Amino acid sequence: MRILITLLALALAGCAVDTASPARAAERFHAALSAHQEEAACGMLARKTADRLPDPDQSCADALRELKLGPGGAVTSVSVWGEEAQVRLGGDTLFLHRFGDGWRVRAAGCEPVRDLPYECEVED
Repeated sequence: MRILITLLALALAGCAVDTASPARAAERFHAALSAHQEEAACGMLARKTADRLPDPDQSCADALRELKLGPGGAVTSVSVWGEEAQVRLGGDTLFLHRFGDGWRVRAAGCEPVRDLPYECEVED
């Protein structure tokens, strides 16, 4: 009976969803913005998002500076489904994707729009 309980506990532990990693990634992104380290924040974006963000004659960092995303604040909830995550902070909602090198921001500055998907300032 002890072996069965131990195996069940190990199986359930293997199914646990890691919500801490996307939450930390979202917090780091907003911490970089708050510290006016837009280059660092650009490095935390998914490549597709970083490529689509700036106008042709501007850098990613310049584009983030112009957007003036709201303050991040404390994490209020994290939802993870597969390789995707939504992190809600006190002042922002972000969507992230898990790549081989960790979680990266796909969308930020997101606001819900009634029955429609979120509308985001930064997205791929």
